[in-house]
Amino acid sequence: MFTWWEIISKWIVYQGFGMSESSRWASALEFFIYDSIKIFILLAVIIYGITYLRSYFPPEKTRAILAKRKGSTFIGHIMAGLLGIVTPFCSCSAVPLFIGFVEAGIPLGVTFTYLIAAPMVNEVALGLLWVLFGWKIALIYIVSGEIIAIVSGIILGRMKLERYVEDQVWSMKVGAGAESTRPTQSERFKEAWQFTYELIKKIWIYVVIGIGIGGLMHGWIPTDSLAHLAGKNNPFAVLIAVLIGIPLYSNAAGVIPLVSELTRAGVALGTSLAFMMAVTALSLPEMVLLRRVLKPRLLVIFIAIVGLGIIFTGYLFNWIV
Repeated sequence: MFTWWEIISKWIVYQGFGMSESSRWASALEFFIYDSIKIFILLAVIIYGITYLRSYFPPEKTRAILAKRKGSTFIGHIMAGLLGIVTPFCSCSAVPLFIGFVEAGIPLGVTFTYLIAAPMVNEVALGLLWVLFGWKIALIYIVSGEIIAIVSGIILGRMKLERYVEDQVWSMKVGAGAESTRPTQSERFKEAWQFTYELIKKIWIYVVIGIGIGGLMHGWIPTDSLAHLAGKNNPFAVLIAVLIGIPLYSNAAGVIPLVSELTRAGVALGTSLAFMMAVTALSLPEMVLLRRVLKPRLLVIFIAIVGLGIIFTGYLFNWIV
């Protein structure tokens, strides 16, 4: 699919700019042009398709499904984790979703399972991983993310931490939302296109930065050095990757190009996935917003449990793969 784009990228760099094939800058620029074209085409196609499909799963429907299962906590955790994959989520929606789930009587642990799964198992990242790395890597990503979300939610639920939710949350009401008419097919297609355009407009800078860093690594950082510093043999690689990823903020789509180059350069797969999960599931903006509904102690416990789950998964897959 991208053969012609690779040829065009090479022509631009070596014929158009007249750069030498032995130049590191030429290698970095070729990588940047080719991956930019490839990633943005994939993003447009994947986001459009997924947005259309998830138009059948609005947040109100998700909340209603989980509310029906609130008496069966374990099943609720599984459903919350699965619904987190297919329902729309961003950092700005974390607080209203949390309040809405509390209002519906959904157990706190199940609510956390959803809040972890929704950003961590990002449907766009899943599609990109499938195309760029293959179905096995995509399967590892989705299974590990779901396990972390479900286990973390179960642990948080059993700790009985309701007293550490901010007092005003229990009295807040977001309402069930007005009953909306079922959109027509043309409306679904139109809304999918509009969402795709708006999302790419919002995240393009992160994607470009990720590809740019990947291009510099491609041209300048020797594969052997990264493999030595962040390969399987470094016992601290996963821990360092998670600690670096937590304060960063990027959409999952912006991290994928960097993850792709990290693995190509010799970074262990588990380390790369742990870095991506830390960026998406424990991003600083989301933690700042969650502080509005969680007392500091609960927020710290939440970060610690999810962080330990990501670290464990990183080491596990470094050992398995």
